[in-house]
Amino acid sequence: MGQFILTGSVTADSDTTAHTGTGRIATLKMFPMSLYESGESTGAISVVDLFDNPSMDIDGLKSEMSIEGLIYAACRGGWPAALRPKTEKGRLLVAKSYLNTVCEKDLSKAAKEKLDPKICKAILRSYGRNISTLVDKSNILNDVTANNDNLARSSFDKYVAVLERLFVIMDVPAWNPAIRSKTAVRSKDKRGFCDPSIAVAAQGLSPKQLQTDLKTFGFIFESMCIRDIRAYSQHIGGEISYYHDRYDLEADGVLHLEDGRFALMEFKLGSAEIEIGASHLKKIVNLIREHNKKEHQVPLREPDLLMVITGGEMAYTRGDGVKVIPLACLKW
Repeated sequence: MGQFILTGSVTADSDTTAHTGTGRIATLKMFPMSLYESGESTGAISVVDLFDNPSMDIDGLKSEMSIEGLIYAACRGGWPAALRPKTEKGRLLVAKSYLNTVCEKDLSKAAKEKLDPKICKAILRSYGRNISTLVDKSNILNDVTANNDNLARSSFDKYVAVLERLFVIMDVPAWNPAIRSKTAVRSKDKRGFCDPSIAVAAQGLSPKQLQTDLKTFGFIFESMCIRDIRAYSQHIGGEISYYHDRYDLEADGVLHLEDGRFALMEFKLGSAEIEIGASHLKKIVNLIREHNKKEHQVPLREPDLLMVITGGEMAYTRGDGVKVIPLACLKW
């Protein structure tokens, strides 16, 4: 089963004239399943336990998922219905069916007017090509209007807004700490979905294609990491953002908890990129420390955790304190 989160969600069939039930009724939003919920993550490392005990020993804990397994899981998605078919091909059809249902039925219901499924699919296809990037929405509009000449910006914005209300599109906001000038830190949202399988289905990709294009899968892997971290941290008030400045210093994910603790994360598919990711995280820590030396009265909290989440097999803590953790070892 998926994880239920208390939230104020909007569904395609919601009736705005119905009694709200304020104070008596809570609305539930069900996120797609994480790898732990689908039984593919070992769950050997708890995100909550890491925050409570940052020095915990994780050395030698192993993932049971190969890169091929991660690719298949991303293409299949975290949909509970995708675990029912007996064949791998049948499981992959669920994400495609979900995409078609959203574009052909749910979109118009939620908008309360007839919207074009072809335009919806074109928008999601472009979003999919730009998943986990900072591309402007104007660029996505230009991509879509290449085949839909009459689509105005106001109409485009309407489609995107409805897809956001349906929690299909779930962009990642920017974290803007005062460690650089405002003009240096990126503030636009990073493009994302509630589940990476939407990006795969919208582009018509297959596991076999992604096995030969690991660069593209790297962006999809980041989306899968964000999906799972969201699931593992929602019950402790987790909020996901990212950091990126014009000097190309970045943290793919910043996980803030409601009590003020936070983690800086990089999502790196292969082991060759771990050093780069760890270097970025340590540079951000150094920036915070330099800021605090100058701003004694308004210091910034240093991160409680530094993590590189990988598609590899082995978990360990580096000598500099950065934790290297396979995605398929995590749980809440």
